[in-house]
Amino acid sequence: MKRNSVLYAALLAGVAMLSTSGLFAKLAAAPPVIVAFYRLFITVLVIAPFALLKRSVRAEILHPRLNDAAACAAAGFFLAVHYVMWISSIAYTSVSSATVLVALQPVFNMIWGALFLGEKVSRRSALGCGVAIAGTLIIGGGDFRISGEALWGDILALVSGAVISLYFVFGQLARHRMSALSYSFLSYFSSTVFLALYAFVTQSPFTGYSNATWACFFALALISTIGGQMVFNVLLKWLNATTVTTGILGEPVGTCILAMIFLGERLTVQLAAGMAVIIGGLCIFFSGRNSSGTAEK
Repeated sequence: MKRNSVLYAALLAGVAMLSTSGLFAKLAAAPPVIVAFYRLFITVLVIAPFALLKRSVRAEILHPRLNDAAACAAAGFFLAVHYVMWISSIAYTSVSSATVLVALQPVFNMIWGALFLGEKVSRRSALGCGVAIAGTLIIGGGDFRISGEALWGDILALVSGAVISLYFVFGQLARHRMSALSYSFLSYFSSTVFLALYAFVTQSPFTGYSNATWACFFALALISTIGGQMVFNVLLKWLNATTVTTGILGEPVGTCILAMIFLGERLTVQLAAGMAVIIGGLCIFFSGRNSSGTAEK
């Protein structure tokens, strides 16, 4: 019980840090692929000394098992795709809507877990999944009446939630054999390479940005990624991907508060209703799971 309390406290702290990502991504005046690239490139530079100076971690990085290397490369690819899609989404819809919709990733992890990892799904969990999806329709329907662009942003955010859930699935597989630091370094490094290639193909400039935008790049790396997402990588050693992504439930609350304070976004009745339905559905979903994150019989 004490260990679970520590794990969930760490999860809560990571979510608090991660909730700043929408704000910094919105304020960064750069193409989505560049925002994503510098977020991870700076992260890799910061954690590299810690990873390469420790002998055991250095050995895992320089001489990984083939299946571990493949898992890290796959995780890096899905992380790169997620960042580009999600950062693109907030150019079309509100930060609040985008964050709420990407928070549905636990539902996708339930699906992947059942299909590929043999994790059982209870009827209660399936009911919660349906209720949560209904909440996304409430949010998307409101944006459709506002503009087609807002709806497109919602779709991008929702799909990016499915993509990032695959990142956590591969992370769960790799973390059973690798340390959090070696897994984070290899997955972030591979993601940085994918993003750099995509930036070259799309001819997105790597320079010429304001000091304020560079500050957002560093904040995304140091606060949102190292202080937030890397905590999830650590927790994948003891909790499965579905349980870890449960923490995303708290992200919309923090992000909406920050968006209202710094971006002047309003918490509309429709958005609040959609959030309530999604969170209610996910509460039903997770009430059918035990403390280790597996479905109760």
